[in-house]
Amino acid sequence: MKNFDDLLTIMKRLRRECPWDRKQTPQSLRQYILEEAFEVIESIDEENWNELKKELGDLLLQIVFQSTIAEEKNRFSIEDVVEHINNKLVVRHPHVFGDKTVENERDVENNWEHIKIRTEQRDSLLSGVPQPAPALIRAQRMQEKASRVGFDWDRTEDVLEKIEEEFRELRQALEKKDAGQIEAEIGDLLFSVVNLSRFHDVVAEDALRLTVKKFQSRFRYIEKHYKNDHKMMEKASLKELDSLWDEAKKKEKNG
Repeated sequence: MKNFDDLLTIMKRLRRECPWDRKQTPQSLRQYILEEAFEVIESIDEENWNELKKELGDLLLQIVFQSTIAEEKNRFSIEDVVEHINNKLVVRHPHVFGDKTVENERDVENNWEHIKIRTEQRDSLLSGVPQPAPALIRAQRMQEKASRVGFDWDRTEDVLEKIEEEFRELRQALEKKDAGQIEAEIGDLLFSVVNLSRFHDVVAEDALRLTVKKFQSRFRYIEKHYKNDHKMMEKASLKELDSLWDEAKKKEKNG
């Protein structure tokens, strides 16, 4: 733990002696928490474990930074943060630290949610999904929570039928050219696709992020073909651009 103690000492000194660190507030640091979390995710996606080690350190810095500011204001300390999570882990794992019996991972998840509602006095099963979280994550987490009390489809086929229904309703909205309805129907369609992802243990946010990454890589291939001359790209036909897109896909498959 010496390295962790050193980190706390360094952080407190920075708060005293560095003009930039001294100026920071919990609000000004919010952006860096998000940035570091996204970089952690990127390292995991790329399976770059050495980079992950560094990014986890950067994320830990943000936790220590926030805790140091809180301690200065007599709100709480890093010790309080650690104590809280220690207690939470013990309370929410009665099958490990108590006499509760579970049969599978589903039982563990259900216990976790029920204990959370009871100990935190939440007024809804859907509470606890952060409002600022990306919409795909919020949709999937809410669906998971609702499914624990049986509010869920029985079969994949049911979900597929719902997707087809939402797609038909979107077509109707497009025909009417009703902007508000189009937005609502696209939202309903996306929500149903998240349901399908959940049925097959796919995290919708991860799936879309990886697809965006593929799109970026393939589009960069096209740009490089034109030596980043975007005027040349504008003059090219869609058929030509699509052909280069297919080339990029083949190169991906061939490694």
